[in-house]
Amino acid sequence: MSVSANRHIIYPESDGQPTADNTRQFRWITLVKENLEILFANDPQVFVAGDLLWYPVEGHPEIRVAPDAMVVFGRPKGDRGSYRQWEEDNIPPQVVFEILSPGNRVQEMTRKFHFYEYYGVEEYYSYDPDKNELSGFRRQINGNLNPIETMNHWVSPRLKIKFVLTSETLEIYRPDGKKFLSSVELYQRAEQESQRAEQESQRAERMAAQLRALGVEPEP
Repeated sequence: MSVSANRHIIYPESDGQPTADNTRQFRWITLVKENLEILFANDPQVFVAGDLLWYPVEGHPEIRVAPDAMVVFGRPKGDRGSYRQWEEDNIPPQVVFEILSPGNRVQEMTRKFHFYEYYGVEEYYSYDPDKNELSGFRRQINGNLNPIETMNHWVSPRLKIKFVLTSETLEIYRPDGKKFLSSVELYQRAEQESQRAEQESQRAERMAAQLRALGVEPEP
């Protein structure tokens, strides 16, 4: 197909499908995507996106998929209407996540798996929050995405995050040991830290006042 013909091809920025089927699935998608953003906030060459259409082949808008979350090493941060791989140094997302819901069909998830395997994904993680089931696949020397036998306490080679399956839910930990938290939990933690800092400041002021009362000037 000629370059001039390619200029008239439309690559839609939406597939008409909802981001999530229910609140639990959406909460998990947001948790994974936002914490990955935080994890790589200081690296300008790591692009993280959620529910963004990925077009791997120029001239073929019908070849596409929208991972619930994806991470691309070697591409700059910034807004995109879709991820057109040929405009991104032909770098595919290295890590993708799918959060399952009761509405996901086996046929659909099988199609996504083969898509990720064929178009170069290195790590693929799928979590069903209703069943608390986590699956992982990693690209091997043979070029295939092979299943990771034991996911509990698995550490992603690319992301360096650890997956821990409890009896009730999945917990994900950053390389520094900090747990992935929701925006509400992050806000609450920040509030607690602020309150502790304020209490410490007030305690220091009281001690300084007591020293002055004794004729001792506290050190600055």
